[in-house]
Amino acid sequence: MNPMRELVVEKVVVHMGVGEGGDKLSKGIDIMKKITGNNPVTGVAKKTNPAFGIRKGAPISCKVTLRGKLAGEFLDTALTAIERKISPTQIDSEGNFSFGIEEHTDFPGMSYDPQIGIYGMDINVILGRRGVRIARRHIEQRRLPHKQRVNTEDALAFLKGTYRVEVS
Repeated sequence: MNPMRELVVEKVVVHMGVGEGGDKLSKGIDIMKKITGNNPVTGVAKKTNPAFGIRKGAPISCKVTLRGKLAGEFLDTALTAIERKISPTQIDSEGNFSFGIEEHTDFPGMSYDPQIGIYGMDINVILGRRGVRIARRHIEQRRLPHKQRVNTEDALAFLKGTYRVEVS
């Protein structure tokens, strides 16, 4: 097979929205460091919402972006946490997919601590083919050929073959 047609995991973004700053957010950041092995970046509220006690600019979430080999290894672990099952509605027309994990304790090595609580997270996976850089570079930028783009069927075949995922 042509190596330029192979699918690769470009990046995996792990996001945890805790809804408030302070101690709850710092516990979420610690959990994210343990699970991913990288330092998370905090996210701030875009709007003020008095009903939830959130003000614009307040830190309320954290996220980590994983690339390369680390992204593939983390994705394998995360898919194990959801028992390797994904709905076809979770995959978009460009081959990207997202899923949620309700409890951080589903990851290996993580246990429940009553002082920390339970945190959930969203995982977004971006798939691509080699050579996609031509559409993203600044100098001599070109359109990506149609055959180089990832579609839903390609993503499904990749997930079934590489990660043994059931799509139902």
